[in-house]
Amino acid sequence: MKHGMIVAMNEDYSDYNTQLARFYPAHLDAVRQRHDHALDHAGASHAVIFSGSPRYVFLDDMAYAFKANAHFVSWAPLLKLPLSYIVYTPGEVPRLIYYQPRDYWHVVPGAPDGYWAGQFDIRIVHNIDEVAAHLPPDRERCILIGEINDPAHAFGIDRINPTTALNILHYGRGVKTDYEIACMRLSTQRAVLGHLAAVAAFRDGRAEFDIHRAYCEAVSLTDNELPYGNIIALNEHSAVLHYTDLDRQAPKQTLSFLIDAGAQVHGYAADITRTYAHKDARFAELIARMDELQLEVVRRVRAGVDYAALHIETHRLLGAVLVDAKLARGSAETLFETGVTAAFLPHGLGHLLGIQVHDVGGHMQGESGTIIDPPSGHPYLRLTRVLEENMTLTIEPGLYAIDMLLDNLRGSPAEDHILWDGVDWLRPFGGIRIEDNVRVLADGSENLTRDAFSAAA
Repeated sequence: MKHGMIVAMNEDYSDYNTQLARFYPAHLDAVRQRHDHALDHAGASHAVIFSGSPRYVFLDDMAYAFKANAHFVSWAPLLKLPLSYIVYTPGEVPRLIYYQPRDYWHVVPGAPDGYWAGQFDIRIVHNIDEVAAHLPPDRERCILIGEINDPAHAFGIDRINPTTALNILHYGRGVKTDYEIACMRLSTQRAVLGHLAAVAAFRDGRAEFDIHRAYCEAVSLTDNELPYGNIIALNEHSAVLHYTDLDRQAPKQTLSFLIDAGAQVHGYAADITRTYAHKDARFAELIARMDELQLEVVRRVRAGVDYAALHIETHRLLGAVLVDAKLARGSAETLFETGVTAAFLPHGLGHLLGIQVHDVGGHMQGESGTIIDPPSGHPYLRLTRVLEENMTLTIEPGLYAIDMLLDNLRGSPAEDHILWDGVDWLRPFGGIRIEDNVRVLADGSENLTRDAFSAAA
């Protein structure tokens, strides 16, 4: 294997924490420099980063699953630490106000410990009112970054999420540090273990819900700990792009399986999709063609490539697949120009990947916040930037029988290019998506997903 070891199921991950500890100080330096730059442009002296607060169900005392502020997680791998703050003043050791309530109803955060802890001036508080004493006294010189649902949690800081600072921080997050890339290699390896368990459950004839449970057991994550809700789709459900209903009963006849499922390590996500045929040779051949297409697109990834242009190139490649698969007729260029390829592939080629699955900054031209719109007719493309070295992103072309979109072509010049008998054949299978996590290099790419599958094999 090229980049470390595949971790076994249910392992405590302590071995790779030693690896991450080597990268973490340099990562923190990069985060500090990014905040120095943001503070300078915002005309502020201190950044206060709020982890977030629990949010409660309406008319209930039950909280939704807590999701830490991604800006907070970029400083420290603390995913389950609500009501805490990081205070950063340029030139000083960052301060962590670590909220550890006295509570016998719930498990409270333990003593701060780990490879990250020595990089902070840690102040443990047991009551939210104690936070104020550890914040900078000159509140007017502070900016606060995070979601504030209760004004009391701002502690008198008026400048909350200033656009100038956020633009700089979001744009900078597009390029990942060695620490972040190492976390995503590990999360990808973890996700691959789940994918292997899931496809075994599919081959065993299990229901979607049972396949999902097999996945969660293999990655050793609960639903709330997954980076996003797993898409576990059998047969025609694969044509629902964000299918998460999870039937409890297996279908009478299993034809196909699409799994879009990820994992996380220290908050950094993996996002992987694979599609499988049960027995149908024609559908298996179409999956193989889409796999070849996906790998061809990955081969075109390198620093300096315009990702929006790569998305358009993918549609032209897809046009040729549609013709060969007897789903459409005409030239690839005609199928692209008439909107046929967009009906079969309505989503974007991919997105930035990081702490957030759809990481921020994908449409930003620069630190000023200027937006690069997606190409006309392709509104769902989440990444339009020119690729830079050490960006980490997904490449996920698809091909689906979505009746609503195909029916929209009726009465247009595109209708005559659709081979409707082929669509009727494809409909029970739903569709195909192949998705890899890819790191951009100066002269190519590192395919985290293919490396992980190869190592697991």
